[in-house]
Amino acid sequence: YLVLDEADEMLKMGFQEDVERILADTPEYKQVALFSATMPGAIRKISKQYMHDPVEITMKSKTSTASNISQRYVQVAHQRKLDALTRVLEVEDFEAMIIFVRTKQATEDLAERLRSRGFSASAINGDIVQAQRERTIGQLKSGALDILVATDVAARGLDVDRISHVVNYDIPHDTESYVHRIGRTGRAGRAGEALLFVAPRERHLLKAIEKATRQPLAEMQLPSVDDVNAQRVSKFGDSITESLTSDNLALFRKMIEDYEQEHDVPLADIAAALAVQSRDGEAFLMAPEPPPAPRREREPRERPARRFDDGPPTRSRGPEGQELATYRIAVGKRHRVVPGAIVGAIANEGGLRRSDFGHISIRPDHSLVELPADLSSETLEALRRTRISGVLIQLQPDSGPPSGRPRGGRDDRAGGKFQRDRDSRKRPRE
Repeated sequence: YLVLDEADEMLKMGFQEDVERILADTPEYKQVALFSATMPGAIRKISKQYMHDPVEITMKSKTSTASNISQRYVQVAHQRKLDALTRVLEVEDFEAMIIFVRTKQATEDLAERLRSRGFSASAINGDIVQAQRERTIGQLKSGALDILVATDVAARGLDVDRISHVVNYDIPHDTESYVHRIGRTGRAGRAGEALLFVAPRERHLLKAIEKATRQPLAEMQLPSVDDVNAQRVSKFGDSITESLTSDNLALFRKMIEDYEQEHDVPLADIAAALAVQSRDGEAFLMAPEPPPAPRREREPRERPARRFDDGPPTRSRGPEGQELATYRIAVGKRHRVVPGAIVGAIANEGGLRRSDFGHISIRPDHSLVELPADLSSETLEALRRTRISGVLIQLQPDSGPPSGRPRGGRDDRAGGKFQRDRDSRKRPRE
């Protein structure tokens, strides 16, 4: 028997060659079962090649979305996604919410950042033990928890009626995953809200989702600073109204009246001072957005100087036209690392696709990798903690010459067949 679970996830993480190698090395006569929540072309190809007369079992329509789920998208740069999410959480009226990200590390990082901003959030991922997962979901059902940050795998089978909103913080790379995600809301006949964060270079994924679901997504404008501040003022008033029913009101009223008479301070000033005290030094209103910085103009004939210092990473263009930057990682030939291992590890921890990689150059004690230039700070931090062959890769911008490729040698391209760098080439006979 050969059973492969989460087949689509394995391929998305960059392990297609490894999966095919395992399938090819197993005995010819065997029973094969592939379990996959989605059915991309690569899975179909593997099933036809390694299975005899395979039978496909579809549990639900591939791209149908419930009519009671309102779908919207927000265009936002990666580096502003956390601030954008914070504004949405402050202004949107939600009962409970699931926020989808691509990696296990991202669930922990985002949940921690949300808690630091005052939201009731927790994470679930494949590393969380079953008892803790059940406890977290129980808190979500009971109302003790409002926000769940999850990966696709961890959220499968989740059924909580009070989930009113689903946020795709990281856009899925296939339409079936999108449909599966937003299906977590709109349960038991209730109305649901689905929100998709889209970076400028991810517009093609938005178009693919709209085409597959045959349903256009309405663009949502992010709440403004004024919107957020108005909501904060409104919630502050609601909290006062709620506190007026407290059993301790008489006690505190007597204390305030005594303070007023003793210090000759108006009641309004005392109330304002107590409000300031409750904020524990934090600002109550969101500060106005600074005006956009003026773009630096360069003389037509001015050319940038070549850099060999600790400046920004070198830039080129990827296969889909996106801007790439060159990064250095602390694993190389002496660690017996191969391009497939680099792509698999970085794609898994950074939530990247194979097409997001540019050239890969493996050197004796380090490697150079081209990745999207607009990676978020959360993604970069997760990648710095990534290990390949047991070694911390310590990803950092490379300061090489601004050519289109990492410096020196013949480079590998992540989108094609991997080859090792060749230190020397055959010379023509003299």
